[in-house]
Amino acid sequence: MSRRDIKGDAKRIFDTVSAGGAVIMPGDIGYAAGAMSGTRLQRLFEAKQRAPHKRNAMAGNYDLHREVHEIGGREREIIDAIALDAGLPLCVVAPFRADHPVIAAAGGETLTASTVGGTLAMLLNNGRLPEEVVRLTHAAGLPLFGSSANLTGTGTKFRVEDIQQPIIDAVDLVVDYGLCKYHHYRRSSTVIDFTTMEVVRIGSCYDLISDIVDTQFGIKLPADPGRDVLPSGHLREQAASA
Repeated sequence: MSRRDIKGDAKRIFDTVSAGGAVIMPGDIGYAAGAMSGTRLQRLFEAKQRAPHKRNAMAGNYDLHREVHEIGGREREIIDAIALDAGLPLCVVAPFRADHPVIAAAGGETLTASTVGGTLAMLLNNGRLPEEVVRLTHAAGLPLFGSSANLTGTGTKFRVEDIQQPIIDAVDLVVDYGLCKYHHYRRSSTVIDFTTMEVVRIGSCYDLISDIVDTQFGIKLPADPGRDVLPSGHLREQAASA
């Protein structure tokens, strides 16, 4: 037994997706399935039995976020307080630069499946391995998109053995790092649309994120109704069913 080979595993993931394959890899907020190819992303959508209106998120890091997202100074301060100062995972939804090389490399079909209303979701601070993978894709001018490695509606998976077989069958590489860091939240990432400061999804570290936004910026985010009331954390789903 030995320590994880993060750089070596990141290279294996990069080689797989850059060759047109799909992968399952661990992050702090759970296991994700990802790809660069629009064809493979569509296959993952079908394996997940995901509704067509659902969107992929881009795997990101802070540098890529600063290059791609176009947001105001106040919103940037909030993101920096969460992602830089506190080092918390956060999925940022914001307008994006369509002319950025990484975005342009995605192609129209992939962007259509990964953007909505002129905004792009990018996940930051998802752990050492995803950060190293994004470092490689960013340097190569290539995008990486994905979503949680689970059948739709069954919740984020925090161990490989809990991922359903159709998802395993849809990828070329599975990297198993055991139990994910933020498993105790039992949700995926917290997603905030920074064009409106709307919480799209309550997820991992939402208690810490909402406290930062309140105490440092005077903005009160919606209270978490709890997993018993809203297992997915999606506030739009709660509003639609109200």
